[in-house]
Amino acid sequence: MTRTEREVSSGGVIIKRHGTKLRVLLIRDPYGKWTWPKGKIDKGETPVEAARREIEEETGLKSVELISKLGRTNYFYTRKNLIYKTVHLYLFKFTGREAVVVDKSEIEDGRWFAVEQALSLVSYEGAKAFLRKAITNFRKNEKA
Repeated sequence: MTRTEREVSSGGVIIKRHGTKLRVLLIRDPYGKWTWPKGKIDKGETPVEAARREIEEETGLKSVELISKLGRTNYFYTRKNLIYKTVHLYLFKFTGREAVVVDKSEIEDGRWFAVEQALSLVSYEGAKAFLRKAITNFRKNEKA
């Protein structure tokens, strides 16, 4: 009988203003899918601390400001065993000037995309809805 394991991760959607347009940072994960930086929460870490750490580890970006929690998603996947995974997701605003520096041991690629292109690239279940929510929250935060 297959044992079900529990895994908890955290990640962040990072958005910046580029002139009059918004840009979204996406990473291409080891499975070849475009998504956002995320990873397991370390012992003693809060979900938002883990999201910041994962962003920095995977993309080299340190200048990110928390805007809001976007929510969480749960799903099953299989490695050696069946895994029930929870991912906490946060919205961050990029406030710096540093370039994206991808950690090739963790991800394949990472770059900024126009909103429309980012929405067409993300493909994990529920990802487009989270990205739309992030864009809406980002715009509301700019007007506040």
